[in-house]
Amino acid sequence: MSQQPATSPDRQPLDEPAAEAVRAYAAAERAKADLLATVLEDIAANGYPAPETGVPWEAARDAHLARLADEQPRVA
Repeated sequence: MSQQPATSPDRQPLDEPAAEAVRAYAAAERAKADLLATVLEDIAANGYPAPETGVPWEAARDAHLARLADEQPRVA
């Protein structure tokens, strides 16, 4: 992506803290995409993992819900 500011008059510049927050979000999303790509490449190279090594979806769901319950509330 270009580092040049948009020439469109429809855009409003962000203040520096907001711009940093957007950059941090972009970096986090990029890291998630890179992790997914790594997993898919591993599956392509080595095949699917054995079912015995997986985690039942109920256990994954309960762990995720517990993490969500422990998080601090956030303002949207």
